[in-house]
Amino acid sequence: MNVGRIIQEGWRPAVEIVILAVGLYYAFLFIRRTRGAPVVTGFLALLLTLTVVTRLLDLTVLNALLNQFFGVLAIAVVVIFQPELRRILAELGNLPLFNPTREQRENIEDIIQTVDRLAPVKIGALIAIEQNQHLSEVIEGGVPIESELTPEMMETIFFPNNAIHDGGVVVRDGRILRAACIFPLTQRQDLPKSVGTRHRAAIGLTEESDAVVVVVSEETGSIAYAYRGQLVRGITIEELRAFLTSVLVRQVEPRTWWQRAWTLLAKNQPGKAAHGGR
Repeated sequence: MNVGRIIQEGWRPAVEIVILAVGLYYAFLFIRRTRGAPVVTGFLALLLTLTVVTRLLDLTVLNALLNQFFGVLAIAVVVIFQPELRRILAELGNLPLFNPTREQRENIEDIIQTVDRLAPVKIGALIAIEQNQHLSEVIEGGVPIESELTPEMMETIFFPNNAIHDGGVVVRDGRILRAACIFPLTQRQDLPKSVGTRHRAAIGLTEESDAVVVVVSEETGSIAYAYRGQLVRGITIEELRAFLTSVLVRQVEPRTWWQRAWTLLAKNQPGKAAHGGR
């Protein structure tokens, strides 16, 4: 068999192997960043053990049940990773036709000024910046505000003893949508005891959505942000500005769907996160 025929018959399997390898690699990275990672790890270990035992001992009934089980495995994956899949689909489905960079930078500065006013006087704050996924699906309660996003308005909302100061604020596109919202708390057990309810709510909301959450500690006045289930504490105003700009300001104008998908996969790779604080 000549080299040309080998290449002609072998390129398709090679392409399939490459596609499967890339798919499995990014699936592994995706699972590592989700809350369901321990569940999947234990599930796969149990499944592998049962498969090996049934093959070695030739247990016909169990082997047949396992074969049937693989048919509903896709449904189990959808149930376990429902929040993460919903977030990814929401991002893929939101293909912007233009890039409102100037407006987004102004919104970031309004949030920065709010934090810069509240942190020195230790006024607690919990600010969720809504992106593609509407947060009404994952938050509870709240008072409709529907006002322009300004540092003065935000400072008024979070001022102690205000009727709506307790809870989170949701902002989107330069407007304050709701205040006094209840965010879902994270169920993670690996967080330090110093991570309080406000910070756990920030992590919990970013686990369930694509929102960015900014936190000001009422006890210490320290600044933190949460994104994609990761919490970074003890940051400066400049570090917060740099982070919000990198996430919220789109540097490239229109993107094709495949560029959007590639960026989304890259975002799900494990990165540095400090939930213990600095």
